[in-house]
Amino acid sequence: METFRKNGVGVRTTVWLVEDGGILYFRTDPKSGKAKRIRLNSHVRIARCDMGGNVKGTWVDGEARQVDEKESKRVRDLFRKKYGLQIRLLSGLSLLSGGHRDDSFVVGIQLVS
Repeated sequence: METFRKNGVGVRTTVWLVEDGGILYFRTDPKSGKAKRIRLNSHVRIARCDMGGNVKGTWVDGEARQVDEKESKRVRDLFRKKYGLQIRLLSGLSLLSGGHRDDSFVVGIQLVS
């Protein structure tokens, strides 16, 4: 995913996504750079990539928004279903490093054709 700084420079970040109803979702720390950039500029670009962030597909434009608490709970359930043990391990590591289980910033991305 690519988000944009105030000066328009793009910042690429690998994220795990789930899809539901044509909307792509990801979770991040609310204090992360990508969360801050999305609050300032909702325009994002998405492309498939490998675990190392090497782009493997075509870039597609989208509009990002933070989801409400009800939608956020549903998305967390979708992540647990899709990623299973992996997401549980990452959540555990987050707790050990001082994070909280349910304080993630959940973002929905509507792709723009």
